[in-house]
Amino acid sequence: MASETLAARGRMVERQLRRRGVSDERVLAAMGKVPRELFVPPSARELAYEDGALPIGYGQTISQPYIVGVICSLLSLGGSESVLDVGTGSGYQAAVLAELAAEVTTIERMPELVEKAQDALAEAGYDDVDVRLGDGSLGVPEKAPFDGIAVAAAAPTVPEHLYGQLAEGGRLVLPKGSRWGQDLVLVVKTGEGPVERRSVPCRFVPLLGEEGFGDG
Repeated sequence: MASETLAARGRMVERQLRRRGVSDERVLAAMGKVPRELFVPPSARELAYEDGALPIGYGQTISQPYIVGVICSLLSLGGSESVLDVGTGSGYQAAVLAELAAEVTTIERMPELVEKAQDALAEAGYDDVDVRLGDGSLGVPEKAPFDGIAVAAAAPTVPEHLYGQLAEGGRLVLPKGSRWGQDLVLVVKTGEGPVERRSVPCRFVPLLGEEGFGDG
């Protein structure tokens, strides 16, 4: 079983990431290492490396591997950064980020998912990830500034609190658009203000909270 899982993970990296243009070797190596099967429900573990999002309960999903790869690539991490992961979900993206950055803080609004993510991260060997319960749209100001912020839920605009918690030159990646469809957007903080660039079309659950789509 272990060899089959490793083979499936390797195929995911080659077919779903590298062949589609994800070229950051650090991201490819990280996603080839993190055991995605530990971050999905036991009943779905045989689907862990399929090309798509998977339900994790409570109306939430674990993102498609390709989208995680694009988000992490857009952050352009070198290994010394402090990163905020908004919308912990299963904890998978936080684990990938932990392979890419020096310090990862992740925040989730659902207590049930916080507990499950903490367990999965610990089982996978990433218990140094700081998992917080709270309104992700407001970030984690006491840990700011962040060199990178990854948002795993859709917002109509760039949340001001999150942009404000970026370090100068920091990069924020989020799905921006409506509840029904978005584009991944890279926002770079500069002295002249935010510089924004669109990436790939995507579809995420809405970011709920004060600077998202409200509370429901």
